[in-house]
Amino acid sequence: MQASSEDLVLAARVAGVSDERVLAAIAATPRAAFAPASYAGAAYSDQPLPIPRGLVTTQPSLVAVMIAGLNLAADERVLEIGTGYGYQTALLARLAADVTSVECYSDIAAVARRHLSDQGIANVRVIVADGTGGYPEGAPFDAVIVSAAHPDVPPPLIEQLREGGKLVQPIGPGGNEDVTLFERTPDGLRHVDVLTKANFVPLRGKYGFAHPCGTLGAD
Repeated sequence: MQASSEDLVLAARVAGVSDERVLAAIAATPRAAFAPASYAGAAYSDQPLPIPRGLVTTQPSLVAVMIAGLNLAADERVLEIGTGYGYQTALLARLAADVTSVECYSDIAAVARRHLSDQGIANVRVIVADGTGGYPEGAPFDAVIVSAAHPDVPPPLIEQLREGGKLVQPIGPGGNEDVTLFERTPDGLRHVDVLTKANFVPLRGKYGFAHPCGTLGAD
């Protein structure tokens, strides 16, 4: 039998995801349409895929766990840090009213925009910028999801999250993380739960690890 999105739905269920809206979004989103052409045959395997600049996409079951942790409502606005090739962005777009995704590298952002456009996904904007600074022009957001690791949540992301909003970020040095769910309170972030353990690339930028992200992918 040919692999399909249903294989990724099963992987998400095995990882503990029971949110039927998230599972339906996975079933409806063809990961192959967001994969590098040379890896299209592996798109429905529950594994990361290499993309340029030494990066990888997030494992689909891990994407599902992180998104499910946000418990998104259909009228909410989401800030995503790290667009990659746009698969996670597409899932978020099926679950929320509006998605702003911030990508450090202009070449990667251009591919993600093309993928999203080809799939007819219109409720997303992809911004080329230092993701650790968020997107203040669009704040406040109802939810924030960060697809790279740092020991601390960047202060701008906290500031741009509405009170009561949820934030998911891998907390750690890059390579050994607690994927952590937080909630914004009047006093800042409240630790809610560790969703899973994972290995992520380091979060680069002004409020992350040192990185020439200010070049916006021009290097």
